[in-house]
Amino acid sequence: MYPLNGATRVLCILGNPVSHSLSPAIQNAAISACDLDYIYVPFSVRPQSLGEAVSGLRALGVSGFNVTIPYKTAIMSYLDKLDESAAAAGAVNTVSISGDHMTGYNTDGHGLISSLADDLSFVAGSDSIVVIGAGGAARGAVAALCRAGAERIVLANRSYNKAVQLAAEMSNRYEKTCIKVSAQDQLSENHLNSASLLINTTSLGMKGDRISFVDLARLPKSAKVYDMVYSPAETPLLREATAKGIAAVNGLGMLAAQGERAFTIWTGKIPPKGLMKRVLQDICHS
Repeated sequence: MYPLNGATRVLCILGNPVSHSLSPAIQNAAISACDLDYIYVPFSVRPQSLGEAVSGLRALGVSGFNVTIPYKTAIMSYLDKLDESAAAAGAVNTVSISGDHMTGYNTDGHGLISSLADDLSFVAGSDSIVVIGAGGAARGAVAALCRAGAERIVLANRSYNKAVQLAAEMSNRYEKTCIKVSAQDQLSENHLNSASLLINTTSLGMKGDRISFVDLARLPKSAKVYDMVYSPAETPLLREATAKGIAAVNGLGMLAAQGERAFTIWTGKIPPKGLMKRVLQDICHS
C-alpha cells in the first residue's frame, strides 16, 4: 500500500458497532492488489451523531463509504440520490461521493446474484424460487432476483402479513415477476416440490437453530439451497441439504461479491476475482 499522504483517498464504514466488520480487511486487500492510493477505515458513530458524521465526510472529501447496522435505513434521508438497488431494497449499504453529491446503493442484491452464479451455477429465470423471510435482507434479495429475471418467487415468513406486504410492494415495482406468499405450515407440501432454489434470508441457523417448517425432502434433487448466514460456516439447513445430496452454500460468497461491487462503484476498478472471498475464508477459518 502507498504511504499515507495528502493525496491518499479515504473510504470508510459507518456503524455502531463496527469493530466486528470484515469490510476493512477485504477492501484494503483489494486496494493493495489494485495498487491504489486509498485507505479504508472503520468509524463507530453514535445514533445522535449520524447527520454530523455524514456532513463531516462530505466536507472532508471522503470518496465513499459503507453503511452497516443500525444505519442502513436512517442514512437514506441524508443522501441526494438513491440508485434503484437501494430504492427497491429500502436500505443503503454503499454511498459514493462526487463533489458534494451523495448517491446511495445497495450492493447486497448484486452480491447475491453473483454468488448464486459463481457458487451454485444458478441464474434466475423461469424457475420457482422460495425465499424464507420478509425483512430487510429478503427485500433486497427479492428485488435483485426480480431485476435478474426471476419469473416466480414464493415468500414464507413467520409473520404472514409482513410477507404479504412485501409481496405487494415488489409486485407493484416488478410486474413481470409472479410473487406469491405461503403460510409456513403449507410451504413444504405446496411449494417446495416445484422449487429450483431455496434461499434463507433470516438469521435462523446462526445459533444452531433449524428452520422447522422447511422439509428439504420435498425439494427436487436438482434444487439448490442458499443460506445467507455465513457464521457458522455450516448451518443446520446446509448440513441437512448436504446430507440429502442437495447443492448448498452459505453467504460468504455474497459478502465478498457485495464488497467487490462497492469497490468498483468507488474506484472504477474491478478487484482480482476471488480475492475478497479468499480473505474472508482466511479470517473465518483462523
